[in-house]
Order: sequence, then C-alpha cells, then structure tokens
Amino acid sequence: MDLLTALAEVGLWVCLGVVAYVYVGYPLTLLLVPAHRIRTAPGSPAPTVTVVIAAFNEVRHIETTVRNKLAQDYPAELLDVIVVSDGSVDGTDAVVAGLGDPRVTLLRQEPRQGKTLALNRALQVARGEIVVFSDANSWYEASAISALVRQFADPQVGYATGRLLYEDPGATAVGGGSGLYMTYEAALRRLESRAGSIVGVNGGIDAVRRSLYQPMRADHLPDFVLPLRVVAQGYRVVNAEQAIAREAALGEQGDEFRMRVRVSLRALHGLMEMRALLHPRHGLFAFQLLVHKLLRYLMIVPLTGAFLCNALLIGNPIYAALFTAQAACYAAALIGWRSGGRIRFRPVFVPFYFCLINVAAGVAFVGFLRGERQILWTPRKGA
Repeated sequence: MDLLTALAEVGLWVCLGVVAYVYVGYPLTLLLVPAHRIRTAPGSPAPTVTVVIAAFNEVRHIETTVRNKLAQDYPAELLDVIVVSDGSVDGTDAVVAGLGDPRVTLLRQEPRQGKTLALNRALQVARGEIVVFSDANSWYEASAISALVRQFADPQVGYATGRLLYEDPGATAVGGGSGLYMTYEAALRRLESRAGSIVGVNGGIDAVRRSLYQPMRADHLPDFVLPLRVVAQGYRVVNAEQAIAREAALGEQGDEFRMRVRVSLRALHGLMEMRALLHPRHGLFAFQLLVHKLLRYLMIVPLTGAFLCNALLIGNPIYAALFTAQAACYAAALIGWRSGGRIRFRPVFVPFYFCLINVAAGVAFVGFLRGERQILWTPRKGA
C-alpha cells in the first residue's frame, strides 16, 4: 500500500466518522445522558403574555395571524399582541389598525431596519412577563401559547420553543425535504431538552422571560443569539413539544436555498460572538453547541473530503461500492436540483434536501470568512 492510498483510507474513515457522529452518534449520545430534573413552583398565577410579530409587507397573512393569537385558549385578559410593521408599504398597517381590538398594538419602524431591531422596539413596550415570538404568516394550534407558558413553571427555564410544521400539499422535494429535516430536528430538540438545554429553536414559535431579554444588533439572528444569551445567564432553553405552529413550506428551491444561506451566515456570526459558550467549563452544553451547530455548519468539509478520498480508492471493490453509494446520493440530489426542487419522487427528498442545506452552509461559511453580513431580506413565500 503506497502512502497516498494509506492517507486516502484514513481521510475517508475520519470524514465518514465525523458525518456519522454528527447525524447519528450525537443523538445516541444524548440518550445516555441522565434526564434533567424538572423543578416547578406550584400555585403560581398564570403570567401575562405578549405576542410579538415583526411584519414586512404581510397584508395577505397579518389579520389571520393576529386573530389566531388572540383566539388562543389562554386567559384573554392576560394576553396582548404587538405588531411591528417594518417599513411595510402594502397596507399591512391599515389591516392591523382596523382590527379594533384593544389588546393589539401597532408599532411602525421606519425606515425598514429588519426583524431583529423590530423585536428590540417591541420589547421596549411589551407588558407580558413572557414574550412569545411569532412569524407573520404562522398559524398556532389553540393550545400552543399555553403549552409554551407551562414550561416557565420551572424557575430554571428562561426560554422555550415549540414545534414548527411546514405544510406542502404538493409534497415536492423542497417542502417534503424541509418537513423531514424539521422532524429530525424536533427529535433532537426533545433529546437535548431532556438532557438540559437545546441549542437551536424555531423562531416562529418561541418564548422568553421578558426579564432575560437583551437588545440585539441588527445583524444578529434572534432565534439563535437570544437563546444562547439566556443560557449564558444561567437558565435553560427547553422544548415544548405540544406547542405547534404551522406554516406553508417554500415553493421554490431558490427561496429555500437563500433562506438557508442567510440563516447559516447569521448563525456563524452568532457563534463567533458567543464562542465563550464553547469553553469546556460549560460542560454538556458546550459539547452540544460544538456538534449540533459548529460541526453541522461545517459539514461540507468532511462530506467533500469523504468523496474525494473515496475516489482515490475505487480500485478496491469495497471502496468502489461505497463510492457508488455516495455518487448515487449526489445524483439523486442533482435530479432534485434540476427539477427546481419540484419533483414529487419521494426517494429524492432526503438526498436533495441534505445536499441543499449543506451546500448552503458551505456558501455561508465562505461568506463568513469574507466578513459578509445580512440584515434585511424578503420574507418567506409559501408554496
């Protein structure tokens, strides 16, 4: 065996080992962690809740969204809604103002400055002890806010997130793939919450103790940086499995790809800023942040390494079979890509979406190294 072959073998198995551990080994490791003991403060009165919705040109959805939150099975006198219109020019403001409900407050952010500064503005006037963050096009099941709020009966909990379901009636590779990805992420959150704290939340259905909110910069990804800051203050971030929100999946491959690049880029900057949480003194959470976030965003590196190393070893029948399996996966992803993500052939969904999110993270990593930042973007467009 020559040196190049030996190095290729080592490189292949190291790369495959990293990929396998991040996606399979990590959740299995969490299963071995003892369940975190939940503490409750019985007899505490129900807290006041403010729902905050940042909206940019959401005239099609905003009335339905606000009414959905007002109709939650939570005491009406303890619930109010703040809508921050971020420079909307399509009549969003008029729709909100016309709702005629004293529990709804409309704030205008002019000029447009992005979602993060809109949240900062809302928190300056929010009255609720618990603040719930909702997307402008999300629909909550009736018990969603109650399910979120229940988590805060444990005084150690500072942040809670629910489950976001993407609906794709056409069952395309974009919608179906994102749905399967969110199912996997939901399972990880259950395991992480059981172990102590989760490291990623669903920004369309999450909640924080108002007392723990810290204003963020415009380029911060709020549903990543804010939970990390809550952990840094010594509180837990937990999963509320019964708090369910629904949104239409993106219908276009390009929209999904750009969204994933944006989220990954902002998260990488957030990781850099909150890198102190990766220190071993933070124990299990530092390990979770390393594997679930940092390694996940860099997954393009071992994936590429495994493919290239494997290509040097195809003279061996075993390695040739492994290379064929990798090539078949990428070929299926390419078929999905060539269809614009609209293909309805289910075997393509997983390889297509797996490659989409990892290529997007790779593009974001290059942008991060170049110092790129993103503040404003066009909101998600459903299928």
